[in-house]
Amino acid sequence: TTCHLLAFPAFTWEVRANDRNYHLQFKKKFGNAIKTAKYNILTFLPLNLYEQLHRMANVYFLFVILLQTFPEISTLPWYTLLFPLSCLLTIRGLRDLIDDIKWRDICVGDIVRLRKENFVPADMLLLWSSEPSSLCYVETADIDGETNLKFRQALLVTHQDLNCILSAQGKVICEEPNSRMHSFTGTLEWKGEMYSLDSERILLRGCKIRNTDVCYGLVIYAGKCPGSALPLGQDQGRQKTSRFIFLVLLLISLCLAIASGFWARRFQEKHSYLSTLYKHTTPVKQAFFNFWGFTILLSIIVPMSMYITFEFIYLVNSFFINWDLEMYYAIKDIPAKARSTSLNDQLGQIEYIFSDKTGTLTQNIMSFKKCCINGTIYETNKWPKPIDFPFPRSGLTWGHRADKKLEFYDPVLLEAVQQDTDPVLREFLRLLALCHTVMVEENDSEWLVYQAASPDEEALVLAARNLGYVFLARTQDTITISELGVKRTYKVLAMLDFNSDRKRMSVLVRDPEGTIRLYTKGADTVILERLHRQGPNETVTEMALDVSLHFAAETLRTLCLASKVVSEADYSKWSRRYHEASVLLQDRARELDKVYEEMEQNLQLLGATAIEDKLQDGVPETIQLLKLGNIKVWVLTGDKQGQWSTGPHAGPGDRPMMPESGADGRAKVALEVARKDNGLKAMLGQTAYRVVGQRWTPGT
Repeated sequence: TTCHLLAFPAFTWEVRANDRNYHLQFKKKFGNAIKTAKYNILTFLPLNLYEQLHRMANVYFLFVILLQTFPEISTLPWYTLLFPLSCLLTIRGLRDLIDDIKWRDICVGDIVRLRKENFVPADMLLLWSSEPSSLCYVETADIDGETNLKFRQALLVTHQDLNCILSAQGKVICEEPNSRMHSFTGTLEWKGEMYSLDSERILLRGCKIRNTDVCYGLVIYAGKCPGSALPLGQDQGRQKTSRFIFLVLLLISLCLAIASGFWARRFQEKHSYLSTLYKHTTPVKQAFFNFWGFTILLSIIVPMSMYITFEFIYLVNSFFINWDLEMYYAIKDIPAKARSTSLNDQLGQIEYIFSDKTGTLTQNIMSFKKCCINGTIYETNKWPKPIDFPFPRSGLTWGHRADKKLEFYDPVLLEAVQQDTDPVLREFLRLLALCHTVMVEENDSEWLVYQAASPDEEALVLAARNLGYVFLARTQDTITISELGVKRTYKVLAMLDFNSDRKRMSVLVRDPEGTIRLYTKGADTVILERLHRQGPNETVTEMALDVSLHFAAETLRTLCLASKVVSEADYSKWSRRYHEASVLLQDRARELDKVYEEMEQNLQLLGATAIEDKLQDGVPETIQLLKLGNIKVWVLTGDKQGQWSTGPHAGPGDRPMMPESGADGRAKVALEVARKDNGLKAMLGQTAYRVVGQRWTPGT
């Protein structure tokens, strides 16, 4: 079964559930079917040979075999070279075939059932899962390297009726297949209603289903269509080396052929009595044949046996990688796994490493260290070891939900929480418990377990829990928390998502008393400029965020928190614009940003948080070893200037890896690197990116 690629303008990709006949008619009309696998029984041999003949060494060996078929220049029977070349092509072909047999044939429009630990075989829309509110936990390590579990959630309308899903006749209108893995725009037409679709509803091919027993998805893209199926780069370094060797070989053969021509001329002049032997030839003709003869004789410079040996070495090395105890992660019982038999060869061609900081160089285990609330800074006292929960269990109904050991402990803050007289403190902790995308479940001992796509959010929710504001449950449209032992359910009116441009997220809720409140958290630069007024508390909080004073100087990750009350009239007007923007196909993201911007104004600052994420063990040593291997390492991070060079984790002689802040800073550095490094400039020039001003934007 195959899928098709429609050659129309944007947002003409139409997917009909459970309607293969509809999709097969386009296969016949356009004749450009795309299968999930690269090969089939008929195309494997010609297609694999075509790919292998793109390798310079294989072309050269084939050329030498053709030369051996001419008796005038042949040194060995041609079939003696054909056998080792056939062995080499067979070994590589079988390796490619093994690497290719991964996915079954799946057609666009199919509804697929996946179980726990399954890999997602095609990009699909999540319709239903066995988890509450149709949540689906996925691991995207094979796509973007992120090891944290992410969750996707089905629409409420598809979550409510499983039987309807299996016989679904819904229709999806969305953008054509593209390489933008982290964005998706489309609409679902279901029972006469239109529903907005975004990347939070999509399961990308290559993701792994985790912590979810069963889920159903509608295939949107398949085969070579998915954005997750990006083409791999060619082995340019090895190709250049091969070309150089072959050019040297041909140059040597040419020099020897010219020398042989001069020698033949002198020999004929000196030994005229042998002229009858050279009656039908000339020195030039002899030099021409000798050139090809020397080419054959010197072919041992690039021995075919060496390539065959390499193929076996790659295979054995892939097993060594799997068996390497130094790569075994005992904490999670995860060994290394080479998913490609040529992984060792591919790793040897790396010239540049562009690394994120969080979760790559750091432990990605966030610890809540400090906060600034209503102008007052609270921080962990310097105890030699974590201490027990400070309040007695009697009289505190949230005590059983708090962690037994706390890294963050400020007795002044805990006393203020217990007294519950400060409305700003109350709103601050309420925001931590409400404004997030964390999911919660209870284990066998009725202990709350949080699943967060971002460890930052988990750290904030845990801090709120330890201070008496416990996140209990979430549905599609409600969030339930316990405030100092009192259970309260908030109706979620809108979730204003975080992205790298907005640098903030917000949640619009209606509290049990009927008041509509907006809670916002984000980077200090975007929150402080959206405040209603600049009072003394705001000034103190902004000072606390300054690099040279408190949080950033200690390499802490900072967030500002703010809120406001929204009137019913303002919400009613804004809600209509929000719904209209959410179902747009063209420019949806831009229109939603405008609507979000309208709501996120005139905020009241509540405070700021500071979270610590320590470096992993051995990071400086690893970077030093990579540098010794002539591998250039660049770290892209949003840290403020000076954090990497002056922080407590910087070792002696360490240099700042990223002197600029935020997305603009990353673009400046990337642009500067490209200007100074011709090799990198050439590499970037072959990608689908261009520099516009100070930013990297998708190009064509």
